[in-house]
Amino acid sequence: MAAAAGALFLLLVAAAGPGRAGAGRARRDALREELLLSPLPAGDVAATFQFRTRWDADLPRGAGTDHHLLRYAVLPREVVCTENLTPWKKLLPCGSKAGLAVLLKAERLFHSSYHSQAVHIRPICRDASCLAVSWELRQTLTVVFDTFSSGQGKKDWSLFKMFSRTLTDACPLASQSKVYVDISPKNKEKELLEVTPTPASVYEAIVQGDKRTYAVYDLLSPSLFNTSRSLNVQLKWKRPQDSSELPTPILHAQRYVSGYGLQTGEISTLIYNTHPYRAFPVILLETVPWYLRLYVHTLTIITKGKENKPSYIHYQPAQDRRRPHLLEMLIQLPANSVTKITIQFERALLKWTEYTPDPNHGFYVSSSVLSALVPSVIAMKDVDVEQSPLFTSLFPSSDGSSYFVRLYTEPLLVNLPTPDFSMPYNVICLTCTVVAVCYGSFYNLLTRTFHVEEPTRGGLAKRLANIIRKFRGVPPL
Repeated sequence: MAAAAGALFLLLVAAAGPGRAGAGRARRDALREELLLSPLPAGDVAATFQFRTRWDADLPRGAGTDHHLLRYAVLPREVVCTENLTPWKKLLPCGSKAGLAVLLKAERLFHSSYHSQAVHIRPICRDASCLAVSWELRQTLTVVFDTFSSGQGKKDWSLFKMFSRTLTDACPLASQSKVYVDISPKNKEKELLEVTPTPASVYEAIVQGDKRTYAVYDLLSPSLFNTSRSLNVQLKWKRPQDSSELPTPILHAQRYVSGYGLQTGEISTLIYNTHPYRAFPVILLETVPWYLRLYVHTLTIITKGKENKPSYIHYQPAQDRRRPHLLEMLIQLPANSVTKITIQFERALLKWTEYTPDPNHGFYVSSSVLSALVPSVIAMKDVDVEQSPLFTSLFPSSDGSSYFVRLYTEPLLVNLPTPDFSMPYNVICLTCTVVAVCYGSFYNLLTRTFHVEEPTRGGLAKRLANIIRKFRGVPPL
């Protein structure tokens, strides 16, 4: 385990730039960058960036993994800041100076409706025997732009409209730099989208059980920048889109908290399987903070009005101020069904120093994680990873009949019993006022000295004034 930790440290040091000596000296085929643009039914646009950097350095691998040393951590909520993006861009070989990374403008990315970024490090076998291993750093960034509201009722969009920039060239260190645009028709009729400029090639793939068609723009192709110095992909709707029937994913979930008062409550999770005839299992992972004391005996799983007994269940109780609750279950989802999972909890009392600066806002509970192999309606073919790295890494498939999906539900906002923090403030103010008035007056009486002043004769001016007043017949001063 120590050897693996040392290798991870060396890899992170080398990730600062492939032009450095040692393990960071990357070849030209060590970087691949892709951008996937997908118009959503509501008029929004989803943009997914993926950068894969590979090192062929012989870094040591651990002999084995001790699962007792593995840790799982999650942050239910974090304020988005540009400092989250700056170190992420520094891991790119070309930074934000060339290639697809020039579109990563923080002002536009953080003004979107949805933002998600991730970093993955994994070993990759160089050959079939896996005698030599390379390390891959994969960075993904997904944003959703609400162009319908910002475009004055128009669903037409472009790269410049989303990122305020266009593409001028590829990263010099990249062996692959492509832009994919989803032009799949929403129904069996003619295509609804018009892409400008005309793509040089079209790629078809089965993504999450649905057939997709993508327009491909290769930034390494010399003919792409012959007619124009920059690439500004534009997509226009040929006719209005019928949004009355939005597509429903096969697996989706919903999570909420119910109950009244500030003593007890209930966490409910709804898992939907909309597949018409296939049932499949799903792994549910729940992480609940220690200050929500779960009652495991109240755990119920109901599917179609009947009890659904989990095939596997693992529960690790929480320890106050040390670790949260951990609940993991393997549940079978029947075809075309809704499974409801409920568990009751009791709110704990915190110390007054453990409350957040805004305790009345509530405390966030991390999302549930759903992992499943979802059966595909359309048979999928085995795709070479090197030929299509974007789709195989974003939507991995175990075989031709299913694909892997990991879902995160929405985080919960739970109110805890909160003391009246204004009372200590009032007590402090009242105490300080009483002490200041009483002690100040008492101290003044004890330390003040009194002197009797005798009347003194006036000076020369007073005597002259009295002489004048005497001649005028006026009483002296």
